[in-house]
Amino acid sequence: MSNNINCEIERKFFVKNLPKNLDKYKSYKIEQAYISVFPTLRLRRRDDEYIFTFKGEGDIKKTEFEYKLSKEEFDNLWKKVESKKIEKTRYIIPLDDNLTAELDIYHGELKGFMNVEVEFKSIEDAQKFNPPDWFGKDISSDRRYSNSQLSINGIPKR
Repeated sequence: MSNNINCEIERKFFVKNLPKNLDKYKSYKIEQAYISVFPTLRLRRRDDEYIFTFKGEGDIKKTEFEYKLSKEEFDNLWKKVESKKIEKTRYIIPLDDNLTAELDIYHGELKGFMNVEVEFKSIEDAQKFNPPDWFGKDISSDRRYSNSQLSINGIPKR
């Protein structure tokens, strides 16, 4: 991963049923927290990779800047977080049409919560996406389920 600015177009869903044989998919252990939620300044450790992210405003489409950090830089910035830590396992699950589902199963204070995200090349692709049966309700526009809000408020009452 290099430092980059991109436009993230994604939809987020609840999980109705977990896919079978989860252990056959690539997965990462993720720990993240927020220095600020407005603007969104996130620190993330993904296995042995350390990333600082700035996220712009938006629901389905937003600007995102990622900067790779050293462990020392990460540890120094981690002291500045204002939110609770999020711990999750992310599974990378191939879908039709060369798409990928990122299934997050949360641990710690958010244990029991799951969601799945899919990134797209365009708004049109995002709008025409037909989710697989194991996906639940679309929560892309419900900011209560953004990771930044989950880190501050916990799991919302449905």
